[in-house]
Amino acid sequence: MAWYSKYLQVYEKTLLETPQSVIQEIKEKLKKVQSDTPLVTVALIAHNEEKHLLSCLWSLCDNQCSYPIEILCVNNNSTDNTEKILQAVGVTYFNETKKGPGFARQCGLNQAKGRYHICIDSDTIYPPKYIETHIRALMKPGVVATFGLWSFIPDENHSRRDLWMYETSRDIYLWFQSLKRPELCVRGMVFAFNTELGRKCGFRTDIIRGEDGYLAFQLKEYGKISAVRSRQARPMTGYGTVGIDGSLFNSFKVRMVKALKDASSIFTSKKEYKDQDSNLIKKK
Repeated sequence: MAWYSKYLQVYEKTLLETPQSVIQEIKEKLKKVQSDTPLVTVALIAHNEEKHLLSCLWSLCDNQCSYPIEILCVNNNSTDNTEKILQAVGVTYFNETKKGPGFARQCGLNQAKGRYHICIDSDTIYPPKYIETHIRALMKPGVVATFGLWSFIPDENHSRRDLWMYETSRDIYLWFQSLKRPELCVRGMVFAFNTELGRKCGFRTDIIRGEDGYLAFQLKEYGKISAVRSRQARPMTGYGTVGIDGSLFNSFKVRMVKALKDASSIFTSKKEYKDQDSNLIKKK
């Protein structure tokens, strides 16, 4: 049985559909793992994640970590039962009314107590050694941030074989890209960094996506952005932006065309990136 099977019991389930016993289990485990003097802050952001939040929290409070941690959440202007779930399990949380991942992640960073900061997406399920694997990599000399790889949860529309082919080709490309441009490999759901340096740089709040990669790009000034390729740090997630392109094949085709166009550039580092107008948050 896959390690994440347990958490699929409540993945895609509303608060009312979730057994009270599961909510109580998460609540009790969260109490046990929370430290008043954490070395590590695990910060979730959530916007309308009622159907995914419990599975994510369940996996995090099951993490086997020898370092003191705190788990905190940022409710980013949700209109569903996200906040009710946070209240039900008793996790520390903050409300960020300015909508956008940059605002949400910055809120979590502002509230963090730990020396190290792990970014978490609420639609993702994390393996038992996830936290410790990233922290050990962060503790290595010269490393200021880490990023990992991820897999998709198999379902009736995505077979294990197709997912394996898609993920393997993507991982190979990301490996080459990480040699000179690791910032382009960073995704917020698999990103960790030194808290003090993260605060010096800060997350961008004026862009729709890419706030995580931007922070990683800034952190390069202070040290190495290290790839964590261990299966122990490989979470399972939903289809998110991949689903925008329709089928997995179409998604692969779109990304492959883009990868081929950019193939030569990934072998050189870059000192500046230009914003795309379509990615800027328009001020009202």
